Amino acid sequence: MTDASRDLAPRIRPRRLRQSAAMRRLVSETDLRPRHLVLPLFVREGLDAPQPIGSMPGVEQHSLDSLRRIAVQAAEAGLGGVMLFGVPATRDAIGTGATDPDGILNVATRAIAAEVGDTLVVQTDLCLDEFTDHGHCGVLDDRGRVDNDASLERYAAMAIAQAEAGSQLLGLSGMMDGQTVAVRTALDDAGFIDVALLAYSAKYASAFYGPFRDAVDSQLTGDRRTYQLDPANGREGVREALIDLDEGADVVMVKPALGYLDVLRQVADLSTVPVWAYMVSGEYAMIAAAAQNGWLDGDRAQLEALLSIRRAGADAVLSYAALDLAQKGLLT
Repeated sequence: MTDASRDLAPRIRPRRLRQSAAMRRLVSETDLRPRHLVLPLFVREGLDAPQPIGSMPGVEQHSLDSLRRIAVQAAEAGLGGVMLFGVPATRDAIGTGATDPDGILNVATRAIAAEVGDTLVVQTDLCLDEFTDHGHCGVLDDRGRVDNDASLERYAAMAIAQAEAGSQLLGLSGMMDGQTVAVRTALDDAGFIDVALLAYSAKYASAFYGPFRDAVDSQLTGDRRTYQLDPANGREGVREALIDLDEGADVVMVKPALGYLDVLRQVADLSTVPVWAYMVSGEYAMIAAAAQNGWLDGDRAQLEALLSIRRAGADAVLSYAALDLAQKGLLT
């Protein structure tokens, strides 16, 4: 030990604040509680029992009955909400099932809103990709390109259908220009002024969505790079968030989360509304699959990933591990 370090030794000892669990808890900068997490759920038309999703260990497509049960468990665990995704039996070019009151997502929303709507926030994905036979998030024109403005008309109709079914928050995930103001206007004109909007503002064209496409039986061929963001662009994500704020978003989203923590931090520093992030299917599945193989402690890794997202500025996180972690008492 040098004279200089000896002089500093009595004064600088950061490890003093790490010496016990109680001390670490006292000085912890970031917390992760059940209320900070939203559980994404898949409901598939025609199922009579849950069906495991091979590329997402521990995650299932649900029947209406199992969806009710899992939503009750989520409420009892104190989660912030559930985000519902519908998997229809049939699809067409304009996603008719998305606006059909008897379509699987709207039926499921009514069921869950009746079951748990007062105890957690029932949320619905507002996008056409699950319902179209081409798998894109919007309507296609006669040249096979996504027609932005025609898609907005479908989004407005979807918003009314989901609000009528009892959704309290609509997740605008299609990445069409002007979608937030279009949906907000449609809802207000129809009298649904209290339905909140979550804008997937910085949604990147990511390879980490792969398992999700298995979960919703996506019909997509090609890619969505003409409307989702280039992973190379950080400022563009901030710009999209600012646009959604101007258009009246109640919450803005960064998706995926782990690969875009820099964007999340920038959006959180600028936003005047809550900022959420989505730890997407591939991010979840990497950890879950590694844990299955005994390569890491799955619970600790999921918690560490979620804490990093919270630390980067997310007020809430969509996570497939949310209920499992809450039921194990690991969220405090």
